[in-house]
Amino acid sequence: MKARDVATEDQMMASVPGRYASALFELAQEQSQLQPVENDLNSIQAMLDESSDLMRMVRSPVFSADDQLKALDALLGQAGIGGLALNFVKLIVRNRRLFALPDMIKAFRTLAAGARGEVEADVASATALNDSQLQALKETLKASIGKDVQINASVDPSLLGGLVVKVGSRMIDSSLRTKLSTLKLRMKEVG
Repeated sequence: MKARDVATEDQMMASVPGRYASALFELAQEQSQLQPVENDLNSIQAMLDESSDLMRMVRSPVFSADDQLKALDALLGQAGIGGLALNFVKLIVRNRRLFALPDMIKAFRTLAAGARGEVEADVASATALNDSQLQALKETLKASIGKDVQINASVDPSLLGGLVVKVGSRMIDSSLRTKLSTLKLRMKEVG
């Protein structure tokens, strides 16, 4: 029996996005389509990240399922996304669960990473990390966790400096913003 991080994995998979992601993952595995589906979902996530209008349409209950289906069918078809990923999106639109698509994609990516023996780490930094910094971070996290790490990097200028790393339910906040806040709090306690 394989050891698992029950607190995070079971809780995530018990949620609506987790159940949908699990079903898609199992189907993709059965059909040997795991990598193409993951690639398509990553492309969909990239489209959501790049377009606030698309994200608004996905999250808003104002749009009818038919309107969402027409828009996404055209957009995803134009992006070359088909097969299981397209059918999955159509299913969640029909079931009025499109608002949870970003969480479903995240849950699917977590399952796929686990199947490869990897863990995902969300890393926020004040400025974009270069390739050598990302590689050094991967190696440091691998030494700490004991598994290969897939990094999802994002930029958050409000951090001022440093990093915020989330792996599963663990968070390491070494950002300058947090250090300054802690110092400010300590100074208030002394004074």
